[in-house]
Amino acid sequence: MVLNVTVYTRINGKEWVITMAANTFIDNAKIMAKGQVTIPKDVRETLGVTSGDRISFIVEGGTVRIVNSAVYAMQMLQNELAGEAGRTGLDSDEAVAALVKELRDEEKMYEDFN
Repeated sequence: MVLNVTVYTRINGKEWVITMAANTFIDNAKIMAKGQVTIPKDVRETLGVTSGDRISFIVEGGTVRIVNSAVYAMQMLQNELAGEAGRTGLDSDEAVAALVKELRDEEKMYEDFN
């Protein structure tokens, strides 16, 4: 179940209604002279990144998303490979198991040969 949080506020005399998912939060950071930004701790925790990890910036129109690069790369790979198993005839667990067995048998045969 996704809960929504609705906030009613007045900015410069105008009333605004902002609705966000309950797991949504807003944080901010200051851009330093060299363009560096410290990502707030709660954002790093949400992204699952620590010191030395890489992040990706995805710009869509006027919106920028920051994502964990490793997670994003895996999602892109999954999207690229979606449907490939079916196109190659691997459309059941049995077909996948048969291919794995065939590859293992070939590998064993190669090892026995050497």
